[in-house]
Amino acid sequence: MGVSKSQQWAERSLRSIPWGSSTCSKAPSFLPEEPGVIVRGKGCRVWDADGKEYIDYRNGLGPVTLGYGYPAVDEAIREQLANGIVFGHPHTLECEVAELACELIPCAEQARFLKTGGEALAAAIRIARHYTGRDHIVQVGYNGWVNALAAGSATLPGQKAQSVPGVPAAVSALHHASAWNDIGQLERLFEQYDGQIAALIVAADYEHIGAGKTFYPAIRALTEKHGALLVYDEIVTGFRIAIGGVQQYFGVNPDLAVFSKGIANGMPLSVYAGRKEVMKACDVGGTVISSTFGGEMLSLAAAKASMTIYKEQDVVGHLWKQGERMWGGLNRIFAEKEIPMKMAGLWPCPTFVAEPGAKADLKERFFRLAYRHGVSLYNVSYVNYSHGDQDIDETLERLQGVCEQLQKEMEAE
Repeated sequence: MGVSKSQQWAERSLRSIPWGSSTCSKAPSFLPEEPGVIVRGKGCRVWDADGKEYIDYRNGLGPVTLGYGYPAVDEAIREQLANGIVFGHPHTLECEVAELACELIPCAEQARFLKTGGEALAAAIRIARHYTGRDHIVQVGYNGWVNALAAGSATLPGQKAQSVPGVPAAVSALHHASAWNDIGQLERLFEQYDGQIAALIVAADYEHIGAGKTFYPAIRALTEKHGALLVYDEIVTGFRIAIGGVQQYFGVNPDLAVFSKGIANGMPLSVYAGRKEVMKACDVGGTVISSTFGGEMLSLAAAKASMTIYKEQDVVGHLWKQGERMWGGLNRIFAEKEIPMKMAGLWPCPTFVAEPGAKADLKERFFRLAYRHGVSLYNVSYVNYSHGDQDIDETLERLQGVCEQLQKEMEAE
């Protein structure tokens, strides 16, 4: 059997692109079962270069919340395309989408736009430093490659490094990594750098996100006590577990928040927003944060359409309902077939977790078999608004076969 077109593309990409992709997490690691490239998507399904169809739960690593080729969003993009992509002055969409963001995000009194979540968090860090006059930053979770600066920080989702290549030691010394739901560690950091911490930036731990019920109030009190800003990384949680993310779900507002995935159904856009008093730090005369493409209109048109759909239809309710149908169903299959793995966390953004005692390669073997059966998964997997009951049932039927095969392999070992 020859090498597939999809795999040929993966090998060709490696010759001209480090990692074989500009996004590390998109580079295929489970070839030949995993598609080397995807060339088309519709609804909740994607196709590789060989025409093989996959029911997709990667959703562009999270941004595709409504579905591939969602008609209302695509129509908004086409309509704006006919009128221009970017101008030398602001467009009305920039104001309209900022107003929508301030309406839908609890902490937002003002908002501005960039293209990626990582750079928006970098903007929030600069705002915090200017606003407080302090230099040190404490970070929980993965906040994007731009901000993976501390020793022991997450350099990629789920991957930590004691030192970050390419980051000067003097810069790294101003950034401090802390664990999710470890208020004791945070208190020690705030005592060690008393009066020097500008901001605490928090991205939820998807496996243990339920701990946010007590953790978010605790860090709100901690930052207020020490005069630091509280910043939420809502890049995954925003427009998913609630329209307004964890701040709406848990009822604890930060000073600043960053949203990106989910806000424009796959178009590149990020929002950094917060209290007007704090956002004033990047106003005229403050720290300069500026990007030619911050107000690019195709993404803003997609965001306006997407956010309007979120307002008018129960998108989040669908993500919870279908998430429970999909991931709860998969957990039942795992239990039935005695596969030591589970989906943990909240239904709109759960993560695969191997049970204690499971072999190190269990997750890889499961993923390879899933790809072979036409199901595309990721460590944090999502349903989108286009996943219907039939799609979920078909997926579970395919994964039933995957688990039966994996069970047989495990019994034969």
